Amino acid sequence: MIIKNIETKIRLATFIAGASLTAALLMVVAVSFFAYKQVGNARKSVYILDANNVPISARQTDVEVNRPVEYRTHINLFHSLFFTLAPDDKFIEYQMKKAMYLIDESGALQYNNLREKGFFNSVLSSSSVLTIQTDSIHLDPANKYFRYYGKQTIDRRSSTVVRTLVTEGYLRDLEMRTENNGHGVLITRWKTLENKDISYVQKNNF
Repeated sequence: MIIKNIETKIRLATFIAGASLTAALLMVVAVSFFAYKQVGNARKSVYILDANNVPISARQTDVEVNRPVEYRTHINLFHSLFFTLAPDDKFIEYQMKKAMYLIDESGALQYNNLREKGFFNSVLSSSSVLTIQTDSIHLDPANKYFRYYGKQTIDRRSSTVVRTLVTEGYLRDLEMRTENNGHGVLITRWKTLENKDISYVQKNNF
């Protein structure tokens, strides 16, 4: 009888110990989960000091909400830099240098091709001024794919030419933003799909 009572007490003690351990583990998991959520919510909040040095909570917009807008701005900025040129070799060099921070080697490849074909020399020799106007940007954020539609105006001494411009590429998020790449995005696999004249106006040279 005594032995049975001892066995019963041991089983009871074992059960209580196991239940206590399980409850403790569940409590730790629950606390960890809520702490993680709390930290995540805290990271979405910023605090601003008012005139009396009193912190005021301000909600920080989720990065993903504004990402498509940043993608479009990045794409537009790159095309503006790459296709806006003046008959000044220093200006061309500056534009290309700034543009190359926004794109991978596919941008450098197109730049080198244009340079080898004498395109930039022709801009200098003909005193051409090139400007770009964005018509629209088709963006697929899920696949990080874009297609750019624009018009490029080439204003020479003897004529003014307007060309359609259609390019496409992909986007890659970078781990950090820099002064030269404020959006933290890199254009990849960029190529020109269309670049043809749609208007040609001869100037009167007197």
